[in-house]
Parts: sequence; C-alpha cells; structure tokens
Amino acid sequence: MRDMTRGLVMAAAVACMASTAASGAGREAVLDTYADIAQAGYEDSLSTAQTLGKAIDALIAAPSETHLKAAREAWLAARVPYQQTEVFRFGNAIVDDWEGKVNAWPLDEGLIDYVDAAYGDESDENLYYTANVIANQKLDFGGKTIDASTIDRALLAETLHELDEVEANVATGYHAIEFLLWGQDLNGTGPGAGNRPASDFDPANCTGGNCERRAAYLKVTTDLLLDDLAEMAGLWAPGGEARKQLTAEGANGGLRAMLTGLGSLSYGELAGERMKLGLLLHDPEEEHDCFSDNTHNSHYYNALGMQNVYLGSYKRIDGKVVSGPSLSELVAGLSSDLDAEMKKALDTTMQAMTAMKTRAESVEAYDQMIGADNAEGNKVVQTVVDSLTGQTKAIERVVATLKLGSIEFEGSDSLDNPNAVFQ
Repeated sequence: MRDMTRGLVMAAAVACMASTAASGAGREAVLDTYADIAQAGYEDSLSTAQTLGKAIDALIAAPSETHLKAAREAWLAARVPYQQTEVFRFGNAIVDDWEGKVNAWPLDEGLIDYVDAAYGDESDENLYYTANVIANQKLDFGGKTIDASTIDRALLAETLHELDEVEANVATGYHAIEFLLWGQDLNGTGPGAGNRPASDFDPANCTGGNCERRAAYLKVTTDLLLDDLAEMAGLWAPGGEARKQLTAEGANGGLRAMLTGLGSLSYGELAGERMKLGLLLHDPEEEHDCFSDNTHNSHYYNALGMQNVYLGSYKRIDGKVVSGPSLSELVAGLSSDLDAEMKKALDTTMQAMTAMKTRAESVEAYDQMIGADNAEGNKVVQTVVDSLTGQTKAIERVVATLKLGSIEFEGSDSLDNPNAVFQ
C-alpha cells in the first residue's frame, strides 16, 4: 500500500511540475531569462562601443591608415552584440522608441558630409539631402536657419537627427559613424566597400576639407552612442524600467511582447524590409550596413538573436553564457512536437544565414548577391528570406499554443504586396 501511495504522490508531483511549467510562475521565470539576456546584450554592446570610442580617439589624435583600420575593425566588432539585441525591439515600446537614435537606416549621407556627384544635389522628400553640416557652419533651407558653427550633442541629437521629421535625416548612431569611417560605397553591385582616406581626419594633411569638423562630428556621435547604450543597459538591469514594463501586464503580456519581437523581426523587418525589398529592386542602397559591406553579418546576428531568445541562452563577448528557463521549455511542456518544429525552423534559418555569410566572406559581398543578373547570389538571399518566413509561421503556432490571443507582426509590402514596391 505504501508503494502505491508513494507512486501516486510522485505522479502528482510530476503533474504539478508540468502544470507549473505552463503556469504563470513558469512564464515569469522565462521572462526573467529574457530580461537577463537583454541586459547582457546591451552591456556587451556598450563594452564594444567603448572599445570603438578608444579607437576613434586614437584616429583623431593621430590620423593614419593604421588607426582608421583599427577603428573600422572596432565598429565591425561592436555590431556583433548589438544586432543580437534587435529582437527586443518591436514588442517593447521602450526599446523601439529609443532604437532610432542608434540604428536608424537608410540615411541620406549628404546631410552629414561631402558626397559624390552621382548622389545628386536634391531630393523631393528631403530638403536637407545635401546640407553637408561638416562643410557648412550655417544651414539655410526653406526659410529656416540652423546655426551649425559648433558641432555638439545638441546640434546632432536635437536639431539634425530626423530634421523636419524626415527619417532619412539620420545624424547619430552606428550608421552615421559607419559613413564617417568608410565613406560612400561607390561600387554599386560591383566589389568593394567605402574607401574614405584617413587624411579626411587630418588637419595637417586634409583631404575632403573641414577635417577638424569631421573629426568633431565623429567624436560627438560616438559619445552619443555610448550614452544611449549605457541608458538601455541600465533600463534592463534589475529594477530597470524596461523590466518593469515587460511584466506590467502580467506574465502573458510579457510573453506577447517576446513573441511580437520574434515575429516582427523575423518577418516584416528582416525578411521583408531588410532583405526582400533589396532583392526585388536589386538595389545596393537597400542593405543595412551599406558603407562597410557588413550587411551579411548584420543579418546573421539578427537571426542569432532570435535563436538566443527562444532557447533562453546568450553567449557573451567574454565567453560566459547567460541562460535560464526558456520559451523552448515552456512550449515543450505543452507540445514537444511544436518545440521541435520551432527549433528546426531556427536551425534552418541559421544554416541559410551561415551559407550567405560564408559566400559574403569568400565569393562576393551582400550588395553583389542582390544585384540583377546574379541568379546564384539572388538564390542564396531568397533562401534566407524563405527560411525566415517559415520560421515566422512556427512562431505563430507558438502564440496559439500558449493561448496568448492574436498578435499582429510587422508586415512588409515586399512580402505581402510586391507590386506596391514598384508603384
């Protein structure tokens, strides 16, 4: 009788544990892991940006091709952790509202500095298309005068960034820094990235003109990036506002935020706006890290960030792993088949991303892959788009299985209504 009772008690305990895994308590633990990964990702983004800042200081202090190369390498390294954090955007308003300061794209680079004649000298959408604040201490456009005599935080962050509510007026963030370090990529869908000379920052041997103002711009926008990343890392720290907002609507509300971020980045943003749009137009301007030819890595680490969130594990830049109760475990407690499907979909995407990354590093850059009359390169990119789209369908089934109600993911005309792209 004792053995039977013991067996019943053990069975009840197992059932209770399984129930807890799918209950509010289990869901809250998953959200804790999610927030811990966000905090670690933004801390790593800050740390690598601090290294970038030191490299830029060295470039400004002693302009040379060696120091310029080191600054470029530091920028590329800084993109690795940051791109893994983009999965936190769409479901968390506190991140999405902030993101435009640090990662907005594409940008009309003529607002910032000199550009090639092929860029053109005007735009119907942007009065400040070729304002060139580095060369001009006063901007006079449309009856408005802007004092740009001092390049400081207020000018870049408060006056120029998204000036006239034009999103292409990007004055701060990673891509403004990227443009200043590489310059324009004038190669179209041919090989090669931007090729700005180090002498563009050297007052004693100045090319491009206004070298002191260019160096000042680079310094100020880098300092702004550091401040912005420090702010976001703090918001995800224990007791931070991002964590509070995540759980403000209960465990299910937090899971909805998680899955909104996963689905929206996977479908509308990455598969659609960042990849399929450029593939449809065969336009090298429609690549995320367009000055540096780093777009393949930008996309790869976006996908890795999504996998991190689902599996509840993130490998930090120092090699340490942040992990805990995961969305995968939560789903497996309700449907092991769906969890296996979701993990397979993520793996398929990472395999497609790896193939694209390998090609970019050994055969041709991403902007060449999306070029017209490049069937093989186009196919590599399309395979990634298809994988992301399939992954999103699995995410939709996760939402239904967790009984989270209807979630509307970000869409994209390039996927939902391709004809509109050409109108």
